[in-house]
Amino acid sequence: MATNGTNSADNVTAGKPKVGGAVFRAPKGTALPTNATDELDAKFKCLGYCSEDGLSNNSDQSNNKVSAWGGDVVLNMLTAGADTFSLTLIETLNAEVIKAVYGEENVTADESDIAVAVNGGSDEEAVYVFDLILKGGVLKRIVVPCATITSLGEIKYNDTDAVGYAVTLTATNDSKGNSHYEYIHLRSASPASETAEKE
Repeated sequence: MATNGTNSADNVTAGKPKVGGAVFRAPKGTALPTNATDELDAKFKCLGYCSEDGLSNNSDQSNNKVSAWGGDVVLNMLTAGADTFSLTLIETLNAEVIKAVYGEENVTADESDIAVAVNGGSDEEAVYVFDLILKGGVLKRIVVPCATITSLGEIKYNDTDAVGYAVTLTATNDSKGNSHYEYIHLRSASPASETAEKE
């Protein structure tokens, strides 16, 4: 990676899902990873495939300008907004996905049956981890210590599209005042990374 202040295409990248799973969920309070490479705690459950739209992160910050008499701007005040993550989960027969969307207490599942009590959604808080592979085998991990599904899009059943849950997660600040963490591992020789790069 070029760091001498000149333009470098090496620093331009795109994000693919990590081979074997990219979206993980665990109960609030589960031990958090602190880098991009450590194995996740066993409490994390994979939520499977997402739609081709991938993952979107929006930090709804706003800037309040204070002007003096005469029109000069004398103060800029940054107002922190909601930190949200949007994606569409398309493994809608995965019990873990259904629990994430409708709440653990509203879903019962065994090897042959899943029953869902739909009652307006769930404000259940959970930990989320997103694992991505960038250009050149670079690993990126986004860790959200606490988030709730605050929006569920229209669910469509038709002949041509996969059924999906379009969800928006809203993060809550942790004890340090942070809504999420990002970890990047610049060099990786793992087989999973190499496989993803070839795809």
